[in-house]
Amino acid sequence: MIKQAPSTTRNYTFSSLPRIAMVVSRFNEKVTHSLSKAAQAWLVEHNIPFQKENDLFYAPGAFELPLIAQHLAKSGRYDGVVCLGCVIKGDTAHFEFISLSASLGIMQASLSTEVPISFGILTAYTFEQAKLRSLDNHENKGREAVAACVETVSLLQRTA
Repeated sequence: MIKQAPSTTRNYTFSSLPRIAMVVSRFNEKVTHSLSKAAQAWLVEHNIPFQKENDLFYAPGAFELPLIAQHLAKSGRYDGVVCLGCVIKGDTAHFEFISLSASLGIMQASLSTEVPISFGILTAYTFEQAKLRSLDNHENKGREAVAACVETVSLLQRTA
């Protein structure tokens, strides 16, 4: 890869603009679509290239996010991976198992590949809580997840 002159995007400095993959859970799609839309908007606002047809991937649910993210991180095509999902508590322990598995899986995938993989999975007790965290505003958790991923990429590039 040819090194380019440093490029600055607001408070982030890169040796080359990062390539970010986004993996979105199809489960609770009304919420996850809003998270994805906001995350993509954040990338556009910060002049970070993102092509839906090449960089956006879908997982059946939150449980599958870590494996897909790890695969993308290992591919060498991406500097960071953003995982977006939504798990809403029901009447059984399923919520706890999925939430814990997804969070530990994403952390393990990021540590083992040394590629930033951000955790943008809402874990809410109600649909209303999830909806509030995915509104089309600056507090959308999809925006926060992609910002965390990009900031980590920037820091790792600067300290390499």
